Amino acid sequence: MAKFKYTAIDANGKQKTGTVEAASQDEASSKLSASGLMPTKITNAGGSATAKAAPKKGGKKSKKSGGGFGKVIKGEELTTFTRQLATLLDAGLPLLRALEVMIRQEKNVRFQAVLEQIADQVKSGNSFSDGLAQQPKIFDRLFVNMVRAGEAGGVLDVVLARLAGFMEKALKTKKKVKAAMVYPIVVVGVAVSIVALLMVVVVPKFQAIFDDMLEGAALPGPTQLVVGVSNFMRENIVLTIILLVVGFFASKFFLNTPVGSKMFNWLSINTPKVGDLVRKVNIARITRTFGTLLSSGVPILQSITITKDITGNKFYENALTRIHDSVRDGESLAAPMSRETVFPNMVTSMVDVGEETGELAAMLNRVADNYDEDVDNAVAGITSIIEPVMIVFLAVVVGFIVIALFLPIVEIIKQLTG
Repeated sequence: MAKFKYTAIDANGKQKTGTVEAASQDEASSKLSASGLMPTKITNAGGSATAKAAPKKGGKKSKKSGGGFGKVIKGEELTTFTRQLATLLDAGLPLLRALEVMIRQEKNVRFQAVLEQIADQVKSGNSFSDGLAQQPKIFDRLFVNMVRAGEAGGVLDVVLARLAGFMEKALKTKKKVKAAMVYPIVVVGVAVSIVALLMVVVVPKFQAIFDDMLEGAALPGPTQLVVGVSNFMRENIVLTIILLVVGFFASKFFLNTPVGSKMFNWLSINTPKVGDLVRKVNIARITRTFGTLLSSGVPILQSITITKDITGNKFYENALTRIHDSVRDGESLAAPMSRETVFPNMVTSMVDVGEETGELAAMLNRVADNYDEDVDNAVAGITSIIEPVMIVFLAVVVGFIVIALFLPIVEIIKQLTG
């Protein structure tokens, strides 16, 4: 038996540290889960590498962890799997038998291998949630903790059905937002293609005419700018491509830094129209996740912590951190939420009513339904604005180039008529 140091969260949402004796990291995780703790970090107490998984019953060694199976399944496929598994369990099939059915019908070979590993964990006496926890790139904390709560309450089929419904609504919202982005991306792509064609093909031909007709006379400022950019692009094609690629990845890197992330989050919720959509999407996601966790039996502090992790926006994440601390210190949920400007009064009022009536989970899901409908209206509003804005943008860029090219032609005409 080896000793493992652990960091975990208890049912009240408080962080705990300590040591546990176990034959492997998997066994240590199972022991902590059985004692009501949610492990977030487990390391060998001797400072050496984490122990390998213990051999399974029957002398077979455990298969390799699914850490390398990241992003092997799409959101739609995971939702379908969750819904089908819930249906099989509701029909009375034992969990292991239901998993075997899902493995046989799974067409994605890599995901099939993941399910086989989870089934092996269940065969070895581990819980289903422990098996899911070994595949963090596929099953996130929300999924694992809801399943764990369902196992504890003996209502795994109900929780999986609820989780599938949650995922279906989340995917629907995501598709709406993505659909709203298709048009501007296409317009920007067309604009870039047109500008590149003008710079590389059209501008050089006009430049040859200017050199021939103006006999070295100075070109107007806008024309010099356009010709200069065109010459740079033609003479440094490789460098231009490198600069574009470097600029793209540099921007991506900057957005992943604390400063860049905070700046992007601030712009996303404060930009007119776009900010309205972002706020509604975030509130819908937060209330839906929070309500689903609570209705599945996950403790409130743990639910807030998990919800905070899936927000993706630092302002909402920080707000939920402060709310978590206030609830931990004895306040109601509505009181600290009302102090956070990122949550509208309507949301805090509904939460307050939910707490008073003992229907907080149902009230949070009702808020999420309302905001899902508002997202539809916000997406339609943004789409109606984006179209004229993109047309004006394209007209300004192309129009500037055309005007810059025709300014010298005016001078040429004057010389010919003079």
